[in-house]
Amino acid sequence: MSERMPDAIERAWDEVVTTARRTVADGLVVGTSGNVSARVGAVVLVTPSGVPYERLGPRDAVGVDLEGNQVVGALAPTSELPLHLAVYRTTGAGAVVHTHAVHATAVSTLVDEVPSVHYAAAFLGGPVRTAGYARYGTSELAENMLAALRDRTGCLLRNHGTVTYGDTLDEAYERTAQLEWLCRLWLTAASVPGRSPSLLSPAEMDDVRVALRDYGQPGGARRVRD
Repeated sequence: MSERMPDAIERAWDEVVTTARRTVADGLVVGTSGNVSARVGAVVLVTPSGVPYERLGPRDAVGVDLEGNQVVGALAPTSELPLHLAVYRTTGAGAVVHTHAVHATAVSTLVDEVPSVHYAAAFLGGPVRTAGYARYGTSELAENMLAALRDRTGCLLRNHGTVTYGDTLDEAYERTAQLEWLCRLWLTAASVPGRSPSLLSPAEMDDVRVALRDYGQPGGARRVRD
């Protein structure tokens, strides 16, 4: 960019890049798969298409408005831009993380809803649904995702991966990590020959959601699990 970015956008872009690199380091994506975004006012900062995250710097910032018009940078935004914008248009999200996490993607090929093997599902609003398959980058995929996200902060994408959102990138990322852990847990338990995992009932999950209202330190971030 020829002009210096506003401080808020510069800071947010740095967080987007840091989070994108974290998805690679933690094994949630391979190469340039997956994408990360954060909203600053009317601007959505999003990782660019096909650029390795380790190469991104301050001059590579990419930003669009809520209609998808590019307002920051010259690099093309991720092909999953419709997915990110759909979340921002319909929720109060401040950040979105999309990955191809192995265990979660595997589970997306098996079930319409992640079985309730652990109360941690309540941190995502309840049992996590699987959005119907549609090709990446399409409005159909975004629509399917929104249906699966109803009253939830995360979902699986059939034969594709995960989407989570939050007020901050840290929160969105923590929900991604939690979803991957939950899927890994179910796959592990379900793999024991001759045994089926016990599942929490809807009433038990509701009880957890009520308890979460007072979970964590007053005025502080709420940690996942205990």
